[in-house]
Amino acid sequence: MLYPSIDSLMQKLDSKYTLVTVSARRARELQQVNDQMIEKTVSYKFVGKALEEIDAGLLSAKTIKTAERSEGILNHK
Repeated sequence: MLYPSIDSLMQKLDSKYTLVTVSARRARELQQVNDQMIEKTVSYKFVGKALEEIDAGLLSAKTIKTAERSEGILNHK
């Protein structure tokens, strides 16, 4: 069984596309800065760490207008 499960992740975000987008952006951010918000993670890969942060409710997504796309979609809580 994978952790976190897709069922628990889908309760946090509205679509699989949003889940992939948010987790990929956060994984890239973790590679550059390595500022993980969870002290001890199960995963050792950046995408896994990002998914754990989403599952913990530490990351969310917001809808932005086309003109505001340069701002990004990640919301850190």
